[in-house]
Amino acid sequence: MSVNTVLQVMPLGFPWVTFDPFLFCVHHDDAYPAGNEALGPAASLAGRAMGMDFEGKDGWRMYHGDVVPGFPRHPHRGFETVTVARRGFIDHSDSLGATARYGKGDVQWLTAGRGIVHAEMFPLLDPSQPNPLELFQIWLNLPAKDKMVAPYFSMLWSHAIPRARLTDHAGRTTEILVIAGRLGDHVPPSPPPNSWASDPSHEVAIWSATMTANAQWTLPLASAGANRTLYFFRGQKLSVDGQPLARGYAARLRADLPTVLVAGPEGAEFLVLQGIPVSEPVVQHGPFVMNRPVEIQQAILDYRRTEYGGWPWQTDAPVHPRGEGRFAIHADGRTERG
Repeated sequence: MSVNTVLQVMPLGFPWVTFDPFLFCVHHDDAYPAGNEALGPAASLAGRAMGMDFEGKDGWRMYHGDVVPGFPRHPHRGFETVTVARRGFIDHSDSLGATARYGKGDVQWLTAGRGIVHAEMFPLLDPSQPNPLELFQIWLNLPAKDKMVAPYFSMLWSHAIPRARLTDHAGRTTEILVIAGRLGDHVPPSPPPNSWASDPSHEVAIWSATMTANAQWTLPLASAGANRTLYFFRGQKLSVDGQPLARGYAARLRADLPTVLVAGPEGAEFLVLQGIPVSEPVVQHGPFVMNRPVEIQQAILDYRRTEYGGWPWQTDAPVHPRGEGRFAIHADGRTERG
């Protein structure tokens, strides 16, 4: 008798439901118009709840931005953010003095550790054409022993992230962006040193997959103790171990059994998150994730007292000049180009 690998099916909300070691996952997909001189939308902002614009009016949101869309300065402690920039650009600035612009498939992996303040703004660089933005932001927990490590961020530039291109028996293809977690011979760049993902035994995987029409792919096996979730966000039909999954739904899967995926006639795009749980108490208050309530209180007190290093920028929502390319300047002065 066969065993169904699908444990649970859930609708995709905003954010998506996640399981230990993941804390949060959101899919931003905004059809921004042309940009103005300030790199904001060249369109009226009337009728928007400015400062808290999440409704998607006209197909896009300002989020917490008031000139440029995005998330002006805000703190984090006790976990990591993995930001996958599928389309558009993100301007990063933080309390350590680091700054970056990334996009076009780049990934920023940020260990907040004992505390960091950063801004994530979405500059609309094209003044004459639409500026579509699409990204995943994923929060990955840190165990208690690493919650107070020094903040650290890595840039995983698009050209360095493996793309596994697999072909089924009929010649149909599945392409997987291997952000974390080895997939066959495809080994992604190393995560930050204190990440839960830095230990291969934790089996953390972040895979973004695109299947052509009617393509078939079998997910590789992992340990029985690993949590694995598939998020189906683009396409019409996806068969998961013989069970139809509609677009806009997630499937929690057994990781220790083979799961056969078959795309519908329109193809399919989905995200897979996998990992061995941290299995510790989680106490969350907004952007702070610790193990005990008293540690949340301390995180707030520390932020009020130190601002986790202060804010060296002239504005709460810094953006770079329109003509600036993809780059990162780290807190130690090291510079990278995308």
